Amino acid sequence: MPELAEVFRQYGDDYRSRHKLTLKQHRVMRSISQCRTSALGAHVDRCNRCGHQEISYNSCGDRHCPKCQGARQRQWVDRCLRRLLPTQYFHLVFTLPRELRDLIRHNKRLCYGLLLKTAAATLQAFAERRWGGRLGITVVLHTWAQNLSYHPHVHCLVSGGAFDGERWRQSSHRYLFPCKALARVFRAKYRDELLARELVLAPSMQSLVHIKGLAGWFRDQVPQQWVVYAKAPFAAPEKVVRYIGRYTHRVAISNRRLLDIRNGKIRFLWRDYRDGKRKEMTLSSDEFIRRFLQHVLPQGFVRIRHYGLHASGCELPQEPVTEEPVTEEPVTEEPLTEEPLTEEPLTRSCPECSDGVLVFQYRIELWPDVKDPPKDCFSREVACG
Repeated sequence: MPELAEVFRQYGDDYRSRHKLTLKQHRVMRSISQCRTSALGAHVDRCNRCGHQEISYNSCGDRHCPKCQGARQRQWVDRCLRRLLPTQYFHLVFTLPRELRDLIRHNKRLCYGLLLKTAAATLQAFAERRWGGRLGITVVLHTWAQNLSYHPHVHCLVSGGAFDGERWRQSSHRYLFPCKALARVFRAKYRDELLARELVLAPSMQSLVHIKGLAGWFRDQVPQQWVVYAKAPFAAPEKVVRYIGRYTHRVAISNRRLLDIRNGKIRFLWRDYRDGKRKEMTLSSDEFIRRFLQHVLPQGFVRIRHYGLHASGCELPQEPVTEEPVTEEPVTEEPLTEEPLTEEPLTRSCPECSDGVLVFQYRIELWPDVKDPPKDCFSREVACG
């Protein structure tokens, strides 16, 4: 079966020799190509029943690696379930327009952080105005579309109601806030935050910004209508957490979508959301690697954040007292759907006795560590954009 690691092993050295990469992008390529190979060493697992032993290569653990996310995803879902309030939850998506993408590429850490912050702030502003209370919000950043193009957006898990300090204020069972109004406020908040910061300008922006200023560029070049859409809530909050859990540790492309790697071409599956059909796409190895590396996150960037009643240290209401929901016309827009991560069991059954499980015993350090190249050979600015 084709794997992303094989793409980097076959074509990575050639790509690095002809393109300027950031140090983080180099490390991601190296980690994925070495994942579960002898380069990272191995470890011994032993059956807790019959004593059978197996030697396995170590995983890289990189958050961009498609083979290292299944267990982390389920652990995140388990932690998130403990934060849940006993109410319904909504799934909303906030998207930035394509006209901002060049600017975002040159200011990833800042622009991604503002996207997470302003999406949550927009939802909290509506809750304050409507109920005078706080929501529970979990926000997850994604930067890709199914064809690996650059598409920054956030998925939000939002409680169906707010706590005003004394009682629980329940939303309608089908409706939280109007999406068009959310989009207008989201645009205004993001604009204000962005214009207040020092930004690295993309080359395509510099002449217009010099003439009109950044505020003038934003007014004239960025569309007024932004996209926010929502899905009707699930019957139980546990179900929506498990659903949105698909998005938390997803990488830009999973191995199961790769069809073929040969002759410098990568063929993979993608879903065209304009007609809902799954299609095949073929890219050159250079273009495929370029598209993948543009989704590498800044070092240490936190892409899953909790706000309001979901924030750490927040005193949650124990048993919310529900009010009669406000009945309003629901806004229904179909969100993106993506395939689930490949399920990888947290524990493996013993292949000999089938009754026991394999338990980690010790690591085998047989192979030397691979050192990073000198830092001055990497671009300090945006690369592979």
